[in-house]
Amino acid sequence: MPAAVRLQKILAEAGLASRRRAEVLIRQGRVSVNGRVVTELGTRADPERDHIKVDGRLLRRPSRKKVYWLLNKPRGVISTVSDPQGRVTVRDLIRCRERIYPVGRLDYNSEGLIILTNDGDLAKLISAAGSAFPKVYHVKVRSVPDPGNLGRLRAGLRLPDGTTFAGARIRILRQGLHAWLEVTLTEGKNREIRKMFSAIGHPVAKLKRKRIGFLTDQGLEAGASRPLTLAEVGRIFQASRKRRP
Repeated sequence: MPAAVRLQKILAEAGLASRRRAEVLIRQGRVSVNGRVVTELGTRADPERDHIKVDGRLLRRPSRKKVYWLLNKPRGVISTVSDPQGRVTVRDLIRCRERIYPVGRLDYNSEGLIILTNDGDLAKLISAAGSAFPKVYHVKVRSVPDPGNLGRLRAGLRLPDGTTFAGARIRILRQGLHAWLEVTLTEGKNREIRKMFSAIGHPVAKLKRKRIGFLTDQGLEAGASRPLTLAEVGRIFQASRKRRP
């Protein structure tokens, strides 16, 4: 890490918050450097020498050891490293001494796989990997969508507010009164699946992420986690660099 780094990057790499959330903390005057409150986003600091505090607590220096964990998140757990309401976070479920943070998110009522790491480079690669690192979900929706509506989701969807969603691969797993579907995404917009199915009149009742790229939930019960192997980390870097044209 260079000597002078933007404060929001320092906070993010320390695992305290996402970079966007770190910007909010700075604007709110909750961050200080060497005793001086900082509110400008362009401010830089040296994480090795400067005393950086958030809400009066000294920020630990970022770890030099890179660690990678895979967690099967249960429902009722939030995908952040801390929560002002005191709810259980994904970080609470992993026994790891390093400061790690989630790559992407699963909302409070969703479950399934999520990667946590302190390696910002790997997180960026996964986020930008597109079709080279798809995410697979099993989704239960209210009633049964007709072929026409599923076709709209497969082709890509534009909402009245201008939000657009890329086409998703959708396979019917089983159907009766309600339908279970397998949905594969190559982008990661906030609450994407829930918004897609609400738009066609079939709200999501249950959602679980079953696969991230080649990583699956096989052998990993809800709430359980495991460190990724060196071979798996290598495969992630390799796959994530194969971006969509």
